[in-house]
Amino acid sequence: MRVCEMSRTIESESGFQKLGALAVEGGVHFSVWAPHASSVAVVGEFNDWDAQSDPCEAIGNGNWWKFVPTAKTGQGYKFFIQNGDLQFQRIDPRARQVTNSVGHGIIVANDFDWEGDQFTTPAFNELVIYELHIGTFNGAENSVGNFRTACEKLPYLQRLGINAIELMPLAEFAGDYSWGYNPAHPFAVETAYGGPNELKRFIREAHRHGIAVVIDVVYNHFGPSDLELWQFDGWSENNKGGIYFYNDWRSATPWGDTRPDYGRGEVRQYIYDNAMMWLDEFRADGLRYDMTLYMRSVDGSENNAISEGFSLTQWINRDIAQRFPGKITIAEDLRNNRYLTECDSMGGANFSSQWDASFVHPIRQQVTLIEDTDRSIAVVRDAIYHRYNSDVFQRVVYTESHDEVANGKQRVVSEIDPSNEPNRYAVKRSTLGACVMLTAPGIPMLMQGQEFLRDKWFDDGRPIDWTRSEEYAAVVRLYADLLRLRRNLDGRTAGLLGQHVNVFHENEQQKVLAMHRWKEGGPGDDVVVVLKFSESAVTNYRIGLPRLGQWQVRFNGDAELYGEPFDGTQTHPVWAEESPWDGMPFSAEISIGAYCCLILSQDAM
Repeated sequence: MRVCEMSRTIESESGFQKLGALAVEGGVHFSVWAPHASSVAVVGEFNDWDAQSDPCEAIGNGNWWKFVPTAKTGQGYKFFIQNGDLQFQRIDPRARQVTNSVGHGIIVANDFDWEGDQFTTPAFNELVIYELHIGTFNGAENSVGNFRTACEKLPYLQRLGINAIELMPLAEFAGDYSWGYNPAHPFAVETAYGGPNELKRFIREAHRHGIAVVIDVVYNHFGPSDLELWQFDGWSENNKGGIYFYNDWRSATPWGDTRPDYGRGEVRQYIYDNAMMWLDEFRADGLRYDMTLYMRSVDGSENNAISEGFSLTQWINRDIAQRFPGKITIAEDLRNNRYLTECDSMGGANFSSQWDASFVHPIRQQVTLIEDTDRSIAVVRDAIYHRYNSDVFQRVVYTESHDEVANGKQRVVSEIDPSNEPNRYAVKRSTLGACVMLTAPGIPMLMQGQEFLRDKWFDDGRPIDWTRSEEYAAVVRLYADLLRLRRNLDGRTAGLLGQHVNVFHENEQQKVLAMHRWKEGGPGDDVVVVLKFSESAVTNYRIGLPRLGQWQVRFNGDAELYGEPFDGTQTHPVWAEESPWDGMPFSAEISIGAYCCLILSQDAM
């Protein structure tokens, strides 16, 4: 795991960390930032929503405060704000729970029983991530899935071999159906999913199953709908968003005119505190930042950079590394900029890893091309070799994500064959892509349902059809076998956890590639992966090997046990002889099936 030498200490949070509703013995402290308000009051169930009962005191720096002894957890509340002749009620920007996106806040006690949870996030090189959308993961037709229904599938994920879940955004959004990338209340957990305590229960149970939880956060914009942060205290310029937003040309994003003002200290602190909340109060194991490109630039171009947005990510990520060592931060930027995962002392943004566009796009292309002759082993080779800052685990590799299977694109299996019953080519080539992803250097990520050939495209109103996990149980087994090898659970494939890769065999005519993966080297460590990107099977095919002796076939991607589409090409242990080949000192002959992956290693001594 990379360790940055931190250039600064944790920045002060003084004056801001107590904003919101803080339940204590004998009542509740309420505080809010509203610098342009002429008066503020707390209204709620404890005072019959009477704006005259509990006026707040101005305590400096635009902050207002009130202690209400009659208030208690579970009660609803809002802030009543007056700005000259303007009067309106606002939901607390830091409310942990709301009745709904246009309702009111609920006072929440931070007293969840974690029952001794002492989970440690797996090392980055051991992670296998599963991207998951709570609303569709284990829902039913015409109903939204929630944290409790998702909990029911944790034993399944554990058996599959997943040790990290990436949850698509959970902050309260408009309505009940959404991808989550429209946060209306960034500190509140989506009501339809079950609210804050149900999220904590889900994370606690995930940890009990050996699964880390990474939460997707959206800081490149807020809303744009049901957004009470908009002109929060009545002030704005240019009819823009007011105190939480840029009020000039920098406010414009592809998702609305709602980019936060990263240059304003109170807004920076708001976003910082939100990030820390997920890791501290909810004990999440990391954060994945949505489209950081639009945090560091206005329109996605380097010419319109927003330096304050970039420095904000530096600050948050630096302090996460200090306060929560071992937890991961992942950027979705997709511009292949190495500085995102460099330390801030080197001008970087301190991210642990980033989604790798130089893997997903070429690998998806190569497995979805119709004609074998159009496939390029050189393209696959380059995708395997790509890395950032000489660290292969600074990239997340995948063939499916919520973006790659929507917005005009489909699941890989449906890109190859759009029918409900995917044909042989769709099954074999989609799983071949997964084989590349799970053996290439990097942190691998699956999209929910990928392991049982989830078809069509991602839709927040279309829940996972779990009958496919039974229909394609043999393919699920294929993925489980791959994940077991990727994580070296049997102690025979440590090389898949290592930094090193050598693509030593490239055959453009027969569409064969072979690579050597290793960590320290030696029996139980050296791994050879052979990939066949064409229809015809081959026998007596010679490849180089790094060590003398017997090599076991740990995985045969054409084995009959994986279902009817697989041809059952037979493989056997091979003996590496002293016959140099492919620049290797030893070699052996193998058999490999159509669109197939072989994984070979030696028994550990």
